Parts: sequence; C-alpha cells; structure tokens
Amino acid sequence: MSAPLLLVRDLRVAFPTRQGVFEAVRGVSFDLGRERLGVVGESGSGKSMTGRAILGLVRPPGRVTAQRMELDGQSILNLPERQMRAIRGRRISMVMQDPKFSLNPVMRVGDQIVEAYRQQTGAGRATARTRAMEMLEAVRIREPERVFGAYPHEVSGGMGQRIMIAMMLASGPEILIADEPTSALDVSVRTEVLRIMDDLVRDRGMGLIFISHDLNLVAQFCDRVLIMYAGRVVETLAARDLHAARHPYTQGLLNSLPRLDAPVERLAVLERRPEWKDGPLDPALVDASMIDAFPGGVR
Repeated sequence: MSAPLLLVRDLRVAFPTRQGVFEAVRGVSFDLGRERLGVVGESGSGKSMTGRAILGLVRPPGRVTAQRMELDGQSILNLPERQMRAIRGRRISMVMQDPKFSLNPVMRVGDQIVEAYRQQTGAGRATARTRAMEMLEAVRIREPERVFGAYPHEVSGGMGQRIMIAMMLASGPEILIADEPTSALDVSVRTEVLRIMDDLVRDRGMGLIFISHDLNLVAQFCDRVLIMYAGRVVETLAARDLHAARHPYTQGLLNSLPRLDAPVERLAVLERRPEWKDGPLDPALVDASMIDAFPGGVR
C-alpha cells in the first residue's frame, strides 16, 4: 500500500476562555491518499478548524498539537511561518466557503490569481497571466478574458466559486481542502462546480478533503467519509455505505433529512447523548489510524 499524501494523528486545537480551555478539535486522526475524503458534521463540530489547523491558519492564542502531522512523510506540525508559506497554496490549498469573503473586493479577479500564483511559484507576470487564463478556462468560464478583468462584485456566486478553485489549483497543489464550496450555490451550478473539482482532482491525482453539511452530496461525491461530533471523529466509513451507518449520531443526521422516496409526516429530531462527546469510541466504527493515535487504544 502506498504511503498517504497526508497523515494526521491525534490532532488537537485548543483555545483559552474565561471558563477554561476549550478544545475545538479533540484527537482527530486520519490518512488521506489520492482520493476524495468527506468530512461531515454539524456546525461547530470542528470540520473547518481541522482544515485550518492542517494549513497552519490557527492564530494565537489558539494552540495546535498532534502526535504526528506529515505531508509526504515530512512533518508540517507547527512549522515556522516562513516554511509554512512555502507549503500553503503551493502543496496544500484551501477553498473557503464563500468567495465574497475570500476575494479582495478592490482588486480585479485576474490580478488576484496572478498575485497568488507569483507568490507561490516565483513566476514572472507574463507567465502568471498565461497560467491564470488557462485556469479560468479549466474551470469552464466561458469568457475568461472578460472575467479576468472583472471585479468580484461583477461575477455571480457560482462564478466566484470557480474563480477561487482556479486560484487555489493554479500552482498544482497535491491536496485541496474544500470548505463548503457549494453551500451558497443553486443545484445546477453546484453540480457543475462539483464536476469541475472532480475532473481536476482525478486528472492531477490529488487528494481532496471535502467539508460539508450535506450528507447526500458527500455520499454521491466522495470515496470515504469522516463523521465529526464535538471536535472528534465518531465514525469512518466508505461513502457508498453512508446510508448504512451504525453510529447513532450519523443515523440521527440521516433521519433528519427529508426523503422523496420515503416521505414522513414529521422529520426526526436529533437527540444528542453525553457519551458521544466524552465516552469511549467504538473500535468497530473508527479506522486503525484513530486507534493508533491513543497509547492505550481507543478511549
């Protein structure tokens, strides 16, 4: 079996508060190969914070610790900012949830892609402009010249999301972290954006971490799924088996979704149990990497 692109063991993110230390991520472990890995859970479950911790985007007083966090066998845990900037964008990229808050409103779209590409690769302006045009075409923007010269407020939400994908993939990273990349899009545009991401990831042999609330979407789009609750992974399974999940939390999430093939008068309300947060993890529901993260086994 080939070595994973990304290896994470016992990742923890903590913040000091007036009530004590709050752990937003608690003991998350997984391997990422050249695959589409879905990360699912409610708001506040630690999905986005996990992605930010991998990229070194958790700022003080937040504290990131782990037993191991490696990219192609190289430790990237708490690297100095200068070294992390050589990895961020160039080897691992992240598409944020809403392009309105990710794109600079006073810079033209093309200039932003060019600037990001030059900063990541050291390329000249002419080379960077050619690359930016290639990436706008790669994400199927019909008039790349016009969009290149447009400001963010002049493009739609779906096009803004495509621009962000183009910017993040321009330097050819090994891993893409997509944080709710389709949450603000309508169904037809969402399908197109997912198809673009899928084609680019498959053609380049990348690893994708796809963060989402949409269980049905993850089941259709991803290869494997991590289910997160209260900052930790409570179940891992193949995406095709998601609707046969065994953990009561995952079952509760699924039961709260409306289904056209099985309509009900009232949707189930998810009842949370204290043991899901702090109780022992079921070794039958999490993979070996989770078990190995804890010296005494699963806890």
